[in-house]
Amino acid sequence: MPRRPRGSGSVVRDGAAWAIRYGPRKAKRYEGGFRTKAEAERRLVVLRSEDMNRRLGVAADPRQSPDLSTLADPWLKTRKVTHAAGAEDGSRWRKHLAPCFGHLRPSEVDDARIRAFVTAKRAELSPATIRVCVAILSSLLEELLERKLIQANPARQLPKSILRLMRSDHDPKTVPFIEKLDDVRRVFLGLYEDEPGLGVGYAIGSLAGLRTSEVFHLRWPSVDLAAQRIMVSEGGRVTTKDREPRPVPILDALLPVLEQWRLAHPGTGRVIPPLRCDGSKIDKGTPGPALQRVLVRLGLAREGLGWYEATRHTFASHWAMQGRPLRELQKILGHSSIAITERYAHLAPDYWAPGVHGALPVDLTPGGAVRTLGAPASEAKGRGRGRKT
Repeated sequence: MPRRPRGSGSVVRDGAAWAIRYGPRKAKRYEGGFRTKAEAERRLVVLRSEDMNRRLGVAADPRQSPDLSTLADPWLKTRKVTHAAGAEDGSRWRKHLAPCFGHLRPSEVDDARIRAFVTAKRAELSPATIRVCVAILSSLLEELLERKLIQANPARQLPKSILRLMRSDHDPKTVPFIEKLDDVRRVFLGLYEDEPGLGVGYAIGSLAGLRTSEVFHLRWPSVDLAAQRIMVSEGGRVTTKDREPRPVPILDALLPVLEQWRLAHPGTGRVIPPLRCDGSKIDKGTPGPALQRVLVRLGLAREGLGWYEATRHTFASHWAMQGRPLRELQKILGHSSIAITERYAHLAPDYWAPGVHGALPVDLTPGGAVRTLGAPASEAKGRGRGRKT
């Protein structure tokens, strides 16, 4: 039996599904998620044909190219494995992009069709979500460009008239947050009374600035109570949004909460275990309704004040109001650019008002020591546990 040429690819088992490996050793491609071996073999034949055309310098006939839905299916399966947001990208493709572009061949996608998509979706989606959808389309077209199925990627250099349609009209200065630190304590105690896990999750978000997904994927090995530091990496399941782990200080207000919670939940699992709330599993989408019930009960509910605004945005806002360096805040929040962190600059010390922030204490643990939001470990001297203030 003759041996197949080196680099011609192979079909392999991938759990309950099938996958293909194709290409030279240093640039080997992997695509998985095929339901049957025959489906994987057909995909491998297509890749071999495209590779042969590239070697011979023969351009693919755009009129014979499959439509985008056919081409996107294996691409999305691979993206689900290689990208942390792969599942969400697949959902956005099926719900928003496929109805507009799925029936088209790659060469039929142009500026006019992208403009029509953006214009139609402005009444349904936020500009930020529209930009994400266009970025997903661009990533798919870039893949097809590398495979020589198209001559250019029209989503890479869109005219300014289309970019203006995707420009956000959101004013970060109008984003609400919990302005009084005493209210942060009240919200924590209200959530803790209803569901202790959610209360601790709220404390981590509002006193450490972690994203919602980071809070609920945080594991105990990443929490160093002795050094008062959290290494945020989403528990090794997926990478963080900024692609790299980052250290976050455990402020004095949060430390006793985590210490008591640690005694009740030993082990190496998640800090916030898979609990039950209203008969359903607590995940990234469920803290919001629980928070709204507490806000209504406390008289703090207002439009736009959700879980993100009451946790991460509240932490960042109070950090800025206390005059702490925005560069440090950038590192704690994991922002890729200081320009994103500077959205909080309008809350600098000139915004200070009596009774709103500053020295207002946060006592998250009933009967515990009084601590102030924003005080790092280096300033804990004189206010530490067991010491008089």
